[in-house]
Amino acid sequence: MTRIDLTVMHDRLERTLQRVRDRKIIIPTFAQQRDPSLVPADIQNRLKEIGLWDLHALNLFRITWHNEPKPFGGLFGGLNYLEFPSSFTGTEARIVALVGKWFPTGVHKVGAAFGCLVPRLITGQFDPTTQKAVWPSTGNYCRGGAYDSYLLACKSVAILPEGMSKERFDWLRNVADEVIATPGTESNVKEIFDKCWELRRSGEDLMIFNQFDEFGNYLWHYLISGDALEELAHKLLGEKGQLAGFASATGSAGTIAAGDYLKQKFPGMKIIASEALQCPTLLNNGFGAHRIEGIGDKHVPWIHNSKNTDFITAIDDNAVVNLARLFNEPEGKQHLIDSGFEEDFVNQLDLLGFSSISNLLTAIKFAKFYELGENDIVLTVLTDSMELYQSRLTEMHEEFGQYSKENAIADEARYLQGVTTDYMEELGYWDRKRIHNLKYYTWVEQQGRTYEEIMAQWYEPDYWLEIQAQQPEIDALIEEFNHKAKVQL
Repeated sequence: MTRIDLTVMHDRLERTLQRVRDRKIIIPTFAQQRDPSLVPADIQNRLKEIGLWDLHALNLFRITWHNEPKPFGGLFGGLNYLEFPSSFTGTEARIVALVGKWFPTGVHKVGAAFGCLVPRLITGQFDPTTQKAVWPSTGNYCRGGAYDSYLLACKSVAILPEGMSKERFDWLRNVADEVIATPGTESNVKEIFDKCWELRRSGEDLMIFNQFDEFGNYLWHYLISGDALEELAHKLLGEKGQLAGFASATGSAGTIAAGDYLKQKFPGMKIIASEALQCPTLLNNGFGAHRIEGIGDKHVPWIHNSKNTDFITAIDDNAVVNLARLFNEPEGKQHLIDSGFEEDFVNQLDLLGFSSISNLLTAIKFAKFYELGENDIVLTVLTDSMELYQSRLTEMHEEFGQYSKENAIADEARYLQGVTTDYMEELGYWDRKRIHNLKYYTWVEQQGRTYEEIMAQWYEPDYWLEIQAQQPEIDALIEEFNHKAKVQL
């Protein structure tokens, strides 16, 4: 099945409709998440009384890049983004990032989870009155899935590696109905998949929403993140500017799907995928463990359109964790201010979580590789903030001691100003196909996908276009669902 399955199961759908009536749930359309000015005025008025992270069903309408940057009562406005000065990045190119902190839960993965769950919910394929929603993840996706499940009155099971940050587990235990910690850390994705098979065989009534092969993840980012990035590009371009590239960790291959959208609007731009140097699966079929939480490893996601990827970079996790200290420790921040960076800018560096720092370094490496100039723009995404990694700073204090000015000087010189163009590959046809072929071992041999579909992903031009074209059909089903539910606020 190339397209997202939208077959309606009417008997189950009736139970779902009754559940949303009881809980007063209204589901936003993709169009409303792209353009929140379409959100009805009565809903906007209610949002003025609701916190951004509150477990309230109307926060489904805040799954957008256009939220006001405030924790309570915010509505919608322009995009939240951060531009990094050339003196900071060491390149003349303009590197600019969308900010993910101002989504509900503080991470943009809440959108990917929405894109996976809602098509199954509005068609009756998923029955919230009898089934559990299972969210396998390396951290943020199961966070978004548990949140969306709660708002949509579904029971949820969050699965993530036991080595992920304490903040993730603390929050999940208060929101998800069940939390399962699998062996290992960030790169142990197969262990998550193994747990999913164990749950399938258990006989429990559940549905697994695997972000790595769910095209709802791809479609949400293609439509919502892609549109936001296009809006940001037009805001920045001016008369002489050009969009040179979009940089993103591959992760589950959701966020990087926005690159497919951008390339249709700006055909000359490049899509730059990144991963951890300590686990260089795409770069040289490598494996290993690393500390950049939230980017997945040791396989190629089923929903990654590798034929449309132009660059691979590998980012040293030592750079990420040490820059996290530079950007957040008092001595690090003071050193940056003393070095001439605006205090307001330095105080915004806590908007970068671990994978966000990795995305920034990827954009810098790309800009240096192509020797980009002042008219070139490289876009990226700050997927989450340091709010989810404070325990990691505490752990580094315990392991390495107090962060000093000397540490700050060294980390800035080595890991920021010292960014080089090593561990990069510009992809040709056969390089892309090599990456695509890696899908076979995970998805066809282990996870039940077919040989015919993996061939179709590469050889059939309409494969990805059919998925991209499903928004009108899904939005029509959402509107019909809301009309049948007749929920009154």
